[in-house]
Amino acid sequence: MDGTTARNPIIPAATERARAQASPGDTALEAPGRGSGPITTRSRRLSLRQALSVNRERLVWGRRTASWDTEGSQGLTSIVQAVLDRCHTPPGTLAVDLGCGSGQVTLPLAPRCARVLAVDVNGPAVTMLEGKAHKAGVANIQTMTESIQSLELERSSLDLVVTNYALHHLSNADKRAVLAEAHGWLRPGGQLVIGDMMLGRGATSGDGAIIAAKVRAMVVRGPAGWWRIAKNLWRFALRVKEKPLPVGAWERLVAAAGFESVQTTRIVQEGCVLSARKPAA
Repeated sequence: MDGTTARNPIIPAATERARAQASPGDTALEAPGRGSGPITTRSRRLSLRQALSVNRERLVWGRRTASWDTEGSQGLTSIVQAVLDRCHTPPGTLAVDLGCGSGQVTLPLAPRCARVLAVDVNGPAVTMLEGKAHKAGVANIQTMTESIQSLELERSSLDLVVTNYALHHLSNADKRAVLAEAHGWLRPGGQLVIGDMMLGRGATSGDGAIIAAKVRAMVVRGPAGWWRIAKNLWRFALRVKEKPLPVGAWERLVAAAGFESVQTTRIVQEGCVLSARKPAA
């Protein structure tokens, strides 16, 4: 029903090259007993609503993979850096990047971790990420073509769950479910980091100012910008494709999932970074 496909558990060529170059006592990225093998993954069956949403996202982003990697993601540079700065990665860190795309967060994060599981519904983007990792000689990235909603991981198996500009595509119910899953995947004291658009529908002065600024930026672009305003107006109002939430709503969801030390920073316009921790045992 969900139509998802598991991909290479580890990038093979990069892994073999790293093994050949490593000295017998090399433990640079792995703590004893941790990170020595692939992160165990499973898939759950999606509901019809979820499966339809996932298939739509796969079709849309499959067509946009190349343009997003070279152009679209450039607008998120400051958000990506803020996400990376917020991630706490002590030696031996095991992490998952939900909605990894072509690796904007995964690739710079990997050298700081024992292993990073990179998950995205878009197969071409995952393939692009694998190619970049191979070229860079990064051997500790594990990839999986899977929807965020259907991903299952072992409880208390991770130190970091990170996601950047992916969760606003999920329904509010799926957001709550993913946060609950992330809480379960993390070890006590583990960290959650979310970079995403965080705004409401314009009811507050802050949201209104952000929306007005974006509209003004599109207006000056002429007919192409006017078309984008018309196209995005109904999508935003009805939450057809993008379903962002304001900061307060996100913080309440994260706290309700059992996290503590919830902190949110606005980086640029609607782009925010939220971090929280699972309580220590």
